[in-house]
Amino acid sequence: MRTLIIEDERGLAGVIADGLAAEGFVAEVAHDGTDGLWRALHESYDVIVLDIMLPGLSGYEVLKRLRCARVWTPVLVLTAKDGEYDEADALDLGADDYLSKPFSYVVLVARLRALLRRGAPARPAVLRADDLSVDPARRRCRRGERDIELTAREFALLEYLVRHADEVLSKTDILTHVWDEHFDGDTNIVEVYVGYLRRKIDAPFDRRTIETVRGFGYRLRGGAG
Repeated sequence: MRTLIIEDERGLAGVIADGLAAEGFVAEVAHDGTDGLWRALHESYDVIVLDIMLPGLSGYEVLKRLRCARVWTPVLVLTAKDGEYDEADALDLGADDYLSKPFSYVVLVARLRALLRRGAPARPAVLRADDLSVDPARRRCRRGERDIELTAREFALLEYLVRHADEVLSKTDILTHVWDEHFDGDTNIVEVYVGYLRRKIDAPFDRRTIETVRGFGYRLRGGAG
């Protein structure tokens, strides 16, 4: 079980490596993003432990370049304490799991073993529904080869619909996940934004991707990839 640890705090990296070696892992260490990326691209690992704050290249950039190169080695990201945005961005870029510092070593080992059990299936970070693609990390939407400009709220709504493609989603579901659970405005805001999306992703292409399911809500046809 060959593990690459990309961590610039040498003391922490050494502790992790020694602990993993005691658990039967073969642990190698890189202390900056540039070296870590090179190793991850050119050598074979079963799992990678990746810090976010790194010299050379950030953990985000390392992760993005790995996935762009179609390297699907499972990655567990180490984030700052209470770094909710760090965690969300890492997952959007293709991370498989994360731990906030300081973390329990026992939990780290358990999560690495869980990632190893799951293996590394090819799973692009770009979501697809027919020829519509949504890239959460780059906040990019395309229909075929044509880029589509969306506002932040439009993008969030489309991402949610694509992630749940072929499912009927109620206005309440959409408000909770795209706005927030405490939203107390007019629920017709969902209808308004669905209309905005239709004018951008469907009408110019003569498509009807977003369906209204009368009495229930909305469904995006096509299946997510």
